Parts: sequence; C-alpha cells; structure tokens
Amino acid sequence: MSARSHFSLALAAVALTAGLAATGVGPAAAVPAVPVVKAAEAPAAAAECGVRSDRRLWCGNRVGAKGYQHRSYGSEVRGPLNTGFSWFQCWGHGDRHGGGNDIWYWTKLDNGQWGNVPAVDVYTSVDPAPGLDQC
Repeated sequence: MSARSHFSLALAAVALTAGLAATGVGPAAAVPAVPVVKAAEAPAAAAECGVRSDRRLWCGNRVGAKGYQHRSYGSEVRGPLNTGFSWFQCWGHGDRHGGGNDIWYWTKLDNGQWGNVPAVDVYTSVDPAPGLDQC
C-alpha cells in the first residue's frame, strides 16, 4: 500500500471517530439522553396529547421509556412503556431531566407496575400538561 493510501485510510479513521463522538455514540451517560424525535413527528405527537373526560392525560411517549419508583433516576426502575401512546394519571416535581424541567408523570406501566416517567419521554407541548392533576 502506498503512503498516499495509508494517509487516506488514517484520515478516514479520524473522520469516522470524530463523527461518532459528535453523535454521542460512546460510553453511557449518567442521565438518559433526550429521545430523538424527528421535527415533523414532534408536533403531531404533542397535538394528540390531552386530558380526556377520564381526567387522564393521553399522549405519545418514547417507546422503551422507563418508569421509576420515585421521581428520580436513582430510584428503582419499575418497568417500561413499550407502546408509543399511553395514559398518565397525574404529575409531580422530581429530578431535573433532559427535557429542561423537573416534571414527571405517574402511570401504570406496560408490565402492570405503577411508575414515574420523566416528562422528557412524554410528547407534551408544555409541562406540566394543562388540566392534569398534580400528585
């Protein structure tokens, strides 16, 4: 292999490494990352959010979002939200998260356990969701 080929290969490796670093691929962070929602999907997901006659918030959410025992990432994980649309009973203040606030939503998770889900994983247009009771 020529020197020029070695140089091109090394340059490509540097570019790949820099690209992976810029996308956040690497060691896990202490606080879960903000979910990636395409700009076209976010307004549609938030538009479907609302408190219905049953006094629950029905809203799109990040598939795989975790529900915690307390409103803290340091508490026990109770289970996941495996579906992309769920209901939430009420909201409360807790740990700050990647959504830029400290709002968490209380719901029955897909495994039947109750848990707190950080608002960053619920596709509301504003937190707390208007009309939903605080708990």
